[in-house]
Amino acid sequence: MEILTLGNELLRQRTERINSINSEVTHIAAKMLELLIQQKGIGLAGPQVGYMHRIFVAKLEKSPGLVFINPSVIETSEETEKCEEGCLSLPGVWADVVRPSSVRVQAWNEKGRPFTLETNGLLARCILHELDHLDGVLFIDHLSEVKRNRLLAKFEKGQRV
Repeated sequence: MEILTLGNELLRQRTERINSINSEVTHIAAKMLELLIQQKGIGLAGPQVGYMHRIFVAKLEKSPGLVFINPSVIETSEETEKCEEGCLSLPGVWADVVRPSSVRVQAWNEKGRPFTLETNGLLARCILHELDHLDGVLFIDHLSEVKRNRLLAKFEKGQRV
């Protein structure tokens, strides 16, 4: 399993629902968490590893890894925050992105159990970032066209942005 980077068309495609949480899905979730930890990221979505289904994993420093299968947003806060984001699929690219401060999401875990999570701060940002991946949206899509084009030009030249 490897992380796809900007330019791979799979990153721009919408994913499909997972119909059955079986041993294959459990295995993929475990491999995604393993890769996430290895790459020192905080979130990784199915499309980033070429798995075109609605799944992502998240792990903040000392917290246990979380698996989100078929996630959906129930509610986001009206309050927003601007914070720097990066992405394992856009190595070296960082930019300030405005997102809701908190989110309530519903999903299933790798054991097939439904759960609802309400969170804020970095985990909320991570969840919203990974949910975007499931719809073929990258964090740079939240930037102005001018800023996005400038970052992409530097990325293509291999410069740290």
